[in-house]
Amino acid sequence: MEKTLFLHDLEELDIQNKDVITLYNEISALAMKHAGNMDEFGGYKCAYYLSMEFLIGRSFYNNLMELGVLEETKKILALKGIDINVFEEIEDAALGNGGLGRLAACFLDSAAGLGLPLHGFGIRYKYGLFKQAVENGCQVELPDDWQRFGDPWSVRRDSEKRVIEYADMRVYAVPYDMPVFGEKTNRLRLYQAEGDAGAEKISEYLYPADDTDEGKILRLRQEYFFSAAAVADLVECYVKRHGKNFEKFPEYNVIQLNDTHPVIAVAEFIRLLTTEYRKKFTDALNIAKRTFAYTNHTILPEALECWKEEYVRKILPDIAEIMIKISVFASREYQSLGCTKEQALEMAIFKGGKFYMANLAVYVAKNVNGVAGLHTEILKNRLFATAHKTYPQKFMNKTNGVTHRRWLELCNKELAELIDKTIGNGWRKDISLLSNLNGFTENTVNGFIEVKKIKKRQLLKYIAEKEGMEIPENFLVFAQVKRLHEYKRQLMTAFAILELYYGIKSGKLSNLHPCVFIFGAKSAPSYKRAKTIIRFINAIADKINSDALTNGRLKVVFVRNYNVSYAEKIVAGADVSLQVSTAGLEASGTGNMKFMMNGAVTCGTMDGANIEIVERAGLENNYIFGATVEELANIKKAGYNPAVCVSDPAHKQAVETLTDGTFSDGGSGEFKELYECLLHGENPDGYFVLHDLGSYVQTLISICNDYVNNKKFAEKQLINVANSAYFSSDRTIKEYAEHIWKI
Repeated sequence: MEKTLFLHDLEELDIQNKDVITLYNEISALAMKHAGNMDEFGGYKCAYYLSMEFLIGRSFYNNLMELGVLEETKKILALKGIDINVFEEIEDAALGNGGLGRLAACFLDSAAGLGLPLHGFGIRYKYGLFKQAVENGCQVELPDDWQRFGDPWSVRRDSEKRVIEYADMRVYAVPYDMPVFGEKTNRLRLYQAEGDAGAEKISEYLYPADDTDEGKILRLRQEYFFSAAAVADLVECYVKRHGKNFEKFPEYNVIQLNDTHPVIAVAEFIRLLTTEYRKKFTDALNIAKRTFAYTNHTILPEALECWKEEYVRKILPDIAEIMIKISVFASREYQSLGCTKEQALEMAIFKGGKFYMANLAVYVAKNVNGVAGLHTEILKNRLFATAHKTYPQKFMNKTNGVTHRRWLELCNKELAELIDKTIGNGWRKDISLLSNLNGFTENTVNGFIEVKKIKKRQLLKYIAEKEGMEIPENFLVFAQVKRLHEYKRQLMTAFAILELYYGIKSGKLSNLHPCVFIFGAKSAPSYKRAKTIIRFINAIADKINSDALTNGRLKVVFVRNYNVSYAEKIVAGADVSLQVSTAGLEASGTGNMKFMMNGAVTCGTMDGANIEIVERAGLENNYIFGATVEELANIKKAGYNPAVCVSDPAHKQAVETLTDGTFSDGGSGEFKELYECLLHGENPDGYFVLHDLGSYVQTLISICNDYVNNKKFAEKQLINVANSAYFSSDRTIKEYAEHIWKI
């Protein structure tokens, strides 16, 4: 960056009578002007990350930090009478839902920081996910018009727009390039759909409701839209530079499929090579097998997309034919490798009138990776067991990571400065040096305690401003912030809180250290049961926070519109990270890593990356409870009866608040339905909420008791910070670059 020129222009900038949005756009435009050019596609081997989501959050502070001008900008603006924190008014670009999109953003950040050529492709949604309001305890979805603040960090490329063809419409894909700053300036290319009103719907919302045929087809259009545009860009760029000898295409390009959403890119790549460039199908398929790699993020059935043939034929008949042809070739290959009919059927790409996109990805991809040690073993031994036996060389693990630049340096500068003071600042470039923090002195522990007080004070002040709730600074802060899903078991935390509440009221827990539980979660708009859980949590919060006998000891807050910017404050201020998913269902998690990096202990199950956190920071410095994957398998085999769990009076009292009139659902019957699902449903308590509840409550009580010894607890937290380097996405990206991408 032309740093001197930027600072000179910033000093000269006239700020008179300009509102925050105008200043944001003008300062951002100055940074873009002096930042230098984005790296080009295709001049040498690059990796390309195709993802339905990129949850980049607010760009302003992060980009100025990456460009090395954040502190100088603060000082110059202060001299002009402006506190740089006023730009927090600029809301996040909500172009992602949760961990999947945030991981994609972290990966781009790390690659740029390491000087590795990784570029992203996705959709420039007009409204992103949604802005969450809470009315009468219920989630209400409002349009999130993030572009109303302007989009100064993107460059529209009209000259590179292209037509995407469907059977029933033609749509323009107009690329907007967003720089990803670091040692190298890579790019995130997001496509905006333009044309008639039907065309523009394609990039209107992230994850439109898909509980109707129309919604499902719109989702399919979205996935094809950005995948086809990305593939066309890469193929066109290759031909311009290297000609039409596509045998060398994999020597310059590797395409990473972030979950199943962009897997349709495989079929489009083969269609393009066979129809536009007259390659033989077998040649095109073999080139694809050397080009694509696939990351699986979940074993949940709803995320392993299967498209009905009728949907694909309706709007993408050529793609339907290509996928059927791939399926035929795959079946022949399975037969030649000695697979039985049953094994071939299990791996089939097309069966029963449906296309199985995960099977397509596993068949074509040169590498298939899970995102945590346990998750990868589940892929190899359960989800893709037959494929693993057939192609064992494809499968590998790449445990997720988060960028320490945003999730430590930016969101917790006080802790970063303490680390600098203790071990030097080399860790900012080489995160592995963070391990030098082990063997810390008493002075460092005292310094950490002061940092945690500062960050907690900042968090509680922000909650008071945003949510109107005052929380005393001596409270122990538990945080469960993540997408609302039944397997993540926010409901179990709700029941545990009720048990603590009744324990305090009865005097059984009269000495419990004061604590607050912070929830942050959005439910998918059509996920009714998840929305019921949000309503139940808010009802609990209202009751507990208004009870004068207990609210000096226990509080609950559900923060509205949880997003990246809110997360930056919560991970820095929290004492305990609640990661309580049913064992075997959370592929990895990345929130657990952000909390660890900022010195929160993990209270969780042996699931996802929690296992690896405990391996590195020590079981004694975290709090593990609940049944393991193996134990749950045995419980299922023996026949699980959740009614037995409710025979415990404390559990019974908490669970029956759903039906005994303690809380009202406005006459909707939602709470009773939730109760019936837990105790009498077709698969009662399928996520083992009631089974693990008892050990969860006891663990929460133990944490509160341990927190009384503040210094000892701080040592546990500091050990977590010292051993969090493994969970930097710099390490993850280095592994992808070396083992999969070869860049």
